[in-house]
Amino acid sequence: MKYILTFDQGTTSSRTILFDTCGNIIALSQKEYTQIYPQPSWVEHDPFEILQTQISTAKETVAKSGIDVKDIACAAITNQRETTIVWDAQTGRPVYNAIVWQCRRTSDMCKALSNDPRAAKIHEKTGLNLDPYFSATKIKWILDNTPGAREKAEKGELLFGTVDTWLLWKLTGGKVHATDYTNASRTMLFNIGTLEWDNELLSLFDIPKSMLPKVLPSGSNFGVTKRDILGCEIPVCSVLGDQQSSLFGQTCFEKGEAKNTYGTGCFVLMNTGTAPANNSGNMLSTIAWGIGKDVRYACEGSVFTAGAVIQWLRDELGLITSPAETVEAANAVSDNGGVYIVPAFTGLGAPYWNPYARGTIVGLTRGANRNHIIRAALEGIAYQSADVIREIEKVSGTSLEFLGADGGASANPFLMQFQADILGKKLLLPKCKESTALGTALMAGLVCGIYNDYGEIRAVKELSKTYSPSLTEDTRSSLLCGWERAVRTAVAYTEQNR
Repeated sequence: MKYILTFDQGTTSSRTILFDTCGNIIALSQKEYTQIYPQPSWVEHDPFEILQTQISTAKETVAKSGIDVKDIACAAITNQRETTIVWDAQTGRPVYNAIVWQCRRTSDMCKALSNDPRAAKIHEKTGLNLDPYFSATKIKWILDNTPGAREKAEKGELLFGTVDTWLLWKLTGGKVHATDYTNASRTMLFNIGTLEWDNELLSLFDIPKSMLPKVLPSGSNFGVTKRDILGCEIPVCSVLGDQQSSLFGQTCFEKGEAKNTYGTGCFVLMNTGTAPANNSGNMLSTIAWGIGKDVRYACEGSVFTAGAVIQWLRDELGLITSPAETVEAANAVSDNGGVYIVPAFTGLGAPYWNPYARGTIVGLTRGANRNHIIRAALEGIAYQSADVIREIEKVSGTSLEFLGADGGASANPFLMQFQADILGKKLLLPKCKESTALGTALMAGLVCGIYNDYGEIRAVKELSKTYSPSLTEDTRSSLLCGWERAVRTAVAYTEQNR
């Protein structure tokens, strides 16, 4: 029996999972790390804390499993995307904290850059919109605001990477400065048609090309881990951004198949085949994965705040002590009592793309209580996802028969049933809840010869539960009308900043 080790670096924690060749989890270790909020709407991480928690969970996972480390056939990486790290090529020390994908500090920078004629080509070349979400303006901000950074970058002394690149560089002892197609496609600097860094966009954002990593297909030989990490060298055979990895893990190999990951945010991806979908910009086109010369594309919509609203209920409002309590609270009332929560803590993502919108609670009456607030928070996750899914259907011209669901919040039965109800579509939950970690593991297995083709990988997937819609069309329409009014309120509240 051979095993595959996945380094799963997320927004709030680092995890390492060991899979067998049937996709079963043999061992898992997870450690949360510090979320840094220097100012409102700014979010940072300590790159060394990311690295340390990732390595320590890897050692714990192997120790828990009891296996001989030599039986690990290959390793794989999946990671929070867009999060930006810039470090010194000689010392290996970051020049600034990692700026997280959620961070909105470059909203005004994006607004100013939008007046440059070159900005009009961003969507055409990258499939993305000019938004603080992506890496390019984060890199520019670090170079412009860290003393000496731009001078060093111009001399070729600084390196940039999304989290996968940072981990790969450290895990290989500084031998490999590389990324994959999926992570590169989230930087706003990578031409998804030519599969190259785009010189015109580098000029727009004033970023030296020397900083950028080599870009490889997602399933590739990315080098080997240092022997002193786990006791032997392990080949890294797959690197995938977390949402693309989830798409692969849900075995959405055919055009028109889609999934939604309910994590810190929600991320809906539909496989669009060997070419990007044509769309006006409300949705994103991105690379789904690449293996050799086979490159697949996806249409994507992102909800910035999803599972994070549950953390907010716990950590800031003190309404719950654990996420599990939300199910009982939501079911304790027959409906939301007219209460809607738009959790736009860091702006609204697709299909609105409004970085200035802020969290809003509307519809409060004297009779509104804790349970209504909790229920409205869960429903807000489903409403945001429904907005994205309907826009993807419109852009792709494909009506989904069902939606694959995964991520931490997919374990919440109230949320999953409400999502099926408000969509009017079935939700399919896989037996393995770790689709993100599993996806990159399965790809690594394909690269290193454990699996021969997609058919063998499909055989690994098992379903655990199906949620079917139960709302009448009139009830669904009424609820959606209330949600649309709530979103307009969240947008109008900060309209003067636009």
